[in-house]
Amino acid sequence: MIKSDRPPRRIAVLGGGVSGLTAGYTLARARRAGVPIEELLIEGKERLGGVIWTEKVEGFVIEAGPDSFLAEKPEAAALCRELGLGDALLGSNDSERRTYILRNGRLVPLPDGLMFLVPTRIWPVLTTPLLPLGTKLAIAAEWFVSPPDDQKHDESVASFVRRHFGEAMLENIADPLLAGVYGGDSGALSVRSVLPRFWEMERKYGSLTRATLKAIRQRRKGRADTVGVTNPDFPSPSGQAVDPGASAASRLPLFMTLKGGLEQLTQKLADHLEEPRVHLRRRVAAIEPAVAAATPGGVADSCSRRYLIRCEGGVTYDADAVILAMPAQECSRLLASLDLPLSELLGSIPYSSSTTVSLAYDDGAREELPPGFGFLIPRRENRRMLACTFVHAKFHHRTPRGKALLRCFLGGTRDPDVLNLSNEEVVALVRREIRDILNFSRQPQFYRIHSWPSSMAQYTVGHAERVQKIDAQLQNHPGLFLAGNAYSGIGISDCVRTGRAAAERALGLAKSRDSGLRTRE
Repeated sequence: MIKSDRPPRRIAVLGGGVSGLTAGYTLARARRAGVPIEELLIEGKERLGGVIWTEKVEGFVIEAGPDSFLAEKPEAAALCRELGLGDALLGSNDSERRTYILRNGRLVPLPDGLMFLVPTRIWPVLTTPLLPLGTKLAIAAEWFVSPPDDQKHDESVASFVRRHFGEAMLENIADPLLAGVYGGDSGALSVRSVLPRFWEMERKYGSLTRATLKAIRQRRKGRADTVGVTNPDFPSPSGQAVDPGASAASRLPLFMTLKGGLEQLTQKLADHLEEPRVHLRRRVAAIEPAVAAATPGGVADSCSRRYLIRCEGGVTYDADAVILAMPAQECSRLLASLDLPLSELLGSIPYSSSTTVSLAYDDGAREELPPGFGFLIPRRENRRMLACTFVHAKFHHRTPRGKALLRCFLGGTRDPDVLNLSNEEVVALVRREIRDILNFSRQPQFYRIHSWPSSMAQYTVGHAERVQKIDAQLQNHPGLFLAGNAYSGIGISDCVRTGRAAAERALGLAKSRDSGLRTRE
């Protein structure tokens, strides 16, 4: 008989953002519950949290990266509650929600009842100055669109929107929304991956308008929503509720965050990891196959310690399973010597960069700003800002009473060179454009600038097929798992979902290997 005191399976998590932290937390919970594993988390930077980073300055809560997550995607809120942060969850002030589009130098509200690009109310669409008569006629004709013959065809979001609703809907609404969320170009992004519900609606119904209105009617009657009223990645941007048929009590807020900032989430996850198991300032150089070890009883275990993780500076770790919770391009670099085709597939996922500029203002500034959550800027307006959020209006508890906080977004695929500007140049640029657009020239109390190079994955046309090929290639490497925003969703809930799923697959593999070894015994 072989003794049962085999060393625990080691599972390494590479990356300390929210995906990696969720994976590490899931593994730590399993170990404490008695699963014979040993987890470790390796992060190249000196802090955990990735792009989630909250600063508190003079009573202002400033998010350096994302400021919220979509309530319709439940994973992030569920994790917050699991971690004891349920009382800290904060919904957006949807009664004050209004989003503007800059058109010919002035702000125009998005029409009420617009669900990303699908109108659910006729009069607001007929009267909006954002859309010319030709587009309004195209919207009416869209009702009669039939399902496509090619059910698997992918195309750009631009092509998709143009086919259904015309050029003005694309330029004035869809493109600025995409730029504000992805920092991307609608002419390159995949409709199948970026707007999956709309893609599925077209395949079933043809007309997006007919599909959406049918879903609303089903909800009003209390039946299951089989097609989905909204796309969680692009909920209704206008001031109306996402589902006009839902009761006020049952409506979720559009966005959710935490009262003390989103770093509460990553800090709480980190608190569940034991300090000796977390390795900061360890930049991984490569992942290589490791020599199989023998069990304590002398039986060769071909599944033991399968991967060698080489870090810069000569530090190495070995692991039975590795969860890569890093940008796809970083994964590409690490796997180049292990599997070149897999490395090339991962490296083919492009990224955009972004800069956020937060401007804090003293008493009286709110009264000089329009009501609502902020504005988006179409490409043809020839501005360098992509969007601006009125943080004080979007959420309570972000600013001291009576003060204002603006959060401006720059960069993306439209303007990657903005990251080369100095802080002084960036602030001058943003203040000039705010003055021109809002007629608002107040001196900020202070500002904060945060730049994120190559931080947002771009789901370009063919992304779904690319991910399928990556998954197929991973089958050659049992014990390698991927998590993060590069594959099946860019939001915090998507990162939580993929981090937890990768950890659960790694745990399942560890259990199956131990079961197999016991069978051999």
